[in-house]
Parts: sequence; C-alpha cells; structure tokens
Amino acid sequence: MPENRFFEDIARVANGAFGAMAGVRGEVEAMVRQRMERFTAEMNLVPRDEFDAVRELAANARAAQELLEGRVLILEAKIAELTASAPAAKASPASATADTASTKRPGAAAKRTKKAAAKPAE
Repeated sequence: MPENRFFEDIARVANGAFGAMAGVRGEVEAMVRQRMERFTAEMNLVPRDEFDAVRELAANARAAQELLEGRVLILEAKIAELTASAPAAKASPASATADTASTKRPGAAAKRTKKAAAKPAE
C-alpha cells in the first residue's frame, strides 16, 4: 500500500507540473503575440483584409482602364476615318484676307466681328 501512495503522489506532482506548464505556455504565447503585433505596427504593415480590399480596388481600376482604352481606340479610328473621308476644305479669298489682316494688326479680326454682330440684319 505505501507503494501505491508513492505513485499517487508522483502523479499529483506531475499533474501540477503539467498544469503549471500549460499556464506558462499560454503566457509565453500571449507575450510572443504582443511582441509580434508591436513589431508589425512599427513596420507599418497592413492587415490582410485591408491588403485584399486594396488589391480588389486596383484590379477593378485596371479593368476599367482597359475598357476605356478600348473605347478610345475605337473613337480614334472613327475620327481618322471621318477626317480621311471628308473633302479638304478650301480656303476662300475672304477668309484668307481676314487671316492676314489679323496677323498684321492684333485684334483687327475681333473688331470686325464685333462690328458685324452690331449691324442690324437686313
């Protein structure tokens, strides 16, 4: 019987030691977690959910940019087609003299335009 009691005492001591080790383990994990959080805060790292949100925004912006680039290419092609098919506008002699007058005297063309606008329509 004394032998049985000896083993019971050893089992109680072992249980107590394992319980204490579990408590120490929890404390060490908490300390390591705190230090890692402080370390990441000092390095200005972002949380994973914020990173994923910004990555999704960037992907959406890139898709919109590609869509708009395609639309611009289509519009440029239409403009090129219209300018190539339109006949070249010939300058009339009246517009040529107005251009030369405006280059000789700044503001002369603007004055003529104001006078023409001020005349009553017949």
